[in-house]
Parts: sequence; structure tokens; C-alpha cells
Amino acid sequence: MDMNERIQKAVDSRIWAVVGASNDRKKFGNRIYRDLLAAGYTVYPVNPNEAQVEGAPAFATLAELPQKPEVVNVVVPSRVGQKVAQQAVETGVQFLWLQPGAESAELIEKAEAMGLEVIHHACAMVEKRTWT
Repeated sequence: MDMNERIQKAVDSRIWAVVGASNDRKKFGNRIYRDLLAAGYTVYPVNPNEAQVEGAPAFATLAELPQKPEVVNVVVPSRVGQKVAQQAVETGVQFLWLQPGAESAELIEKAEAMGLEVIHHACAMVEKRTWT
């Protein structure tokens, strides 16, 4: 599947987790979380340092989510993203979306080797508007 096909399928998927979501409205994790919610997606905030994000329960790991996300959006440094990629595989997630600044060549290579459909060098907020 090429990058455009991955993006289209991810945008069409309605259950997402945002790893790195926080209550800081200036940070992209918060902005992406709110943007997806406003568009009608089911979105779970994942951040072990937050009890809640924007009033919703936050989860420390992907394994704690009440349902399996179709897309895991990563807004954390790539060293943390490697742990997230492993969690995504263990949870059975298909798409790992690495926001600009969260990706690295090493993370992309490792995540793809684990069988994940990796989206990188593309912002979920921008692409969602383009493909919907």
C-alpha cells in the first residue's frame, strides 16, 4: 500500500488513539485530539502523565484502551515512539501515524519491519481535511 492509500484508509478509520495528547492547548497532541473529536472520530488520549485530557479519561498505554484503535497517532519523540510501535503491534493496530517531529528513519524502519502500516511526514489534521 503506498503512502496515499495508507493516508486515505487511516482518515476513513473512525477509532483513533493520540499518544502524547495533553491538556496544553498549545501542543499538537492536544490540538490533534480536539480536531479529531470535532470531526466526529472516537479518540482516546494516551499519556501516562495525565489522568484526563479535555475532561476525558486518559490512558497510560494502548493496552488500557476500552476498544482497539484503528489508527495510533504519535505525537511524542521517536525514542518513545518505538515503545508505542511495539504496543501497537501487541494491540493489533494496523496504522501508526507519526506526526512531523515524531518520526525518525530508525522508527519508521522498525515499525514497518514489525508489520505496521506507517504514515510519516504528514500531519493528520491537514490530511484529514484533504481526504474527507
